Amino acid sequence: MELFKGRPENTEGRLPREIRTYDCLDELGIEYRRTDHEPANNMEACNEIDAVLGVLICKNLFLCNRQKTAFYLLMMPGDKKFKTKELSAQIGSARLSFAEPEAMLEYLDIEPGSVSIMGLMNDKEHKVQLLIDEDVLACEELGCHPCVNTSSLKMKTRDVIEKFLPAMGHSYRVVQLKGED
Repeated sequence: MELFKGRPENTEGRLPREIRTYDCLDELGIEYRRTDHEPANNMEACNEIDAVLGVLICKNLFLCNRQKTAFYLLMMPGDKKFKTKELSAQIGSARLSFAEPEAMLEYLDIEPGSVSIMGLMNDKEHKVQLLIDEDVLACEELGCHPCVNTSSLKMKTRDVIEKFLPAMGHSYRVVQLKGED
C-alpha cells in the first residue's frame, strides 16, 4: 500500500460514489491523503491500513431505533467496544440496533463494510443523525472510507467538522463512550 495525495489519476473501474466523494472534497478545498487496498475484512488488515495512513480509522456504525424511524451514524475510535445500552441512554433512544443494508444504501448510498461520514453527502433529506465520540473529535486527523471499502482517506478532523459537515447541512452530537465491560 502506498499513500497518495488527493484523488486517483485514473478513475477507471472506480464506483461513481467514490468519485463523488473526491469531487466533493476537492470542491470544498479539503486536503486528503489516500491509500488503495483490498477490502479490510479483519483487524489485521485494518491495522495495516492504519499504519499506512498514520492514523486510527474510525469505527463507523449505522444504527436505527426499533421502529426504524430514526437513523444514526456513529463515529468512534476503532479500538473502543460498542455498548448499545451506553449510547441509547445518552441519545434517549431505546433498543438501538444495526440498520438494514437497504437503509444504508437508501440514505447514504453506501454498502456494508464501507460506512463512512462521507456518505452524509448523499443524505439530502437529513434522515441520518451524526453521533461522534468525543475521542474522535480530540484527534487532529481522522481516517475514513470514500464510500467504498477499497480505499481509505486521511484528513484533518477540523476540516470535516468545519467545512464538510456545514456544506452538507449536517450537524453532529457529541457522545461519550467508555467502551468498557
